[in-house]
Amino acid sequence: MIDISINEQLLHHRRQSGVWYSYAISTAAKGIGNLRGSLQTPLGKHLIATKIGAEAPIYTAFRARQPFTIFSPEHDNPNRDWILSRILWLSGCETGKNRRGAVDTHARYIYIHGTHQEQLIGTPASHGCIRMCNSDIIELFNHTKLLEKVMIRL
Repeated sequence: MIDISINEQLLHHRRQSGVWYSYAISTAAKGIGNLRGSLQTPLGKHLIATKIGAEAPIYTAFRARQPFTIFSPEHDNPNRDWILSRILWLSGCETGKNRRGAVDTHARYIYIHGTHQEQLIGTPASHGCIRMCNSDIIELFNHTKLLEKVMIRL
């Protein structure tokens, strides 16, 4: 089970052993919201629908969920939200809130992923996704399973 606290900017993961691990994260700069095009982080019950990048090297950059380069600072563009290292693609579980229609988390391409802006972790800075440090997303990825529950709350 993954519990994401927007107010704390923390992700808590309960491993199969029962031990909880916590990671600093970065959620949306524009706050919370479930509408398509809002660039906000959706609230509610979700699950991990797809895991992408299992064998990719750290800092692998993804475009349309496909690896295309290894990120380095000279690639940086301040307007780009680089998706690095691993992707946990979320799907909403609550019809009308984060599933189907204009509020569908999966159709909005909301991920938990690594970032090129690790210095902003701990503050709201993303375009809607949940950003993590690259080493942290790899660790989390290795300890999660498909269909694992994810709760995003204030």
